[in-house]
Amino acid sequence: MYPQELVLPMKAELTDKGFQDLTTAEAVNQAMKQPGTTLVMINSVCGCAAGAARPGVVMSLTGEKKPNNLLTVFAGFDTDAVAEARKYMAPFPPSSPSIALFKDGELVHMLERHHIEGNPAEAIAANLYAAFDEYC
Repeated sequence: MYPQELVLPMKAELTDKGFQDLTTAEAVNQAMKQPGTTLVMINSVCGCAAGAARPGVVMSLTGEKKPNNLLTVFAGFDTDAVAEARKYMAPFPPSSPSIALFKDGELVHMLERHHIEGNPAEAIAANLYAAFDEYC
């Protein structure tokens, strides 16, 4: 498990922008019951999370259409919450970071690590803008 002093600033990059930080499996299950569209980011300490995923997901929220609910869990820190969130992302394999969009509880769009790695934040945002345009 990563140390709290390392993880908390990385969590804040999302929670300061309106993401609800989920730390338990129960919190994930409760949050996933919310109606409408829900964006879930599995956050991570890796470089692609810092350089592309977190900035890209934040950038994507500047468009006209955006999800009703913003949720995040942190891999290697909130292990029960991450395991529960990943159940909702099946059949996709575990991936950190990853970003999933749900509409009324159904997974409708998924960005796995291999979609994030090597891409700039702007590409991540553009991908999410398109998904929001279609589903939100």
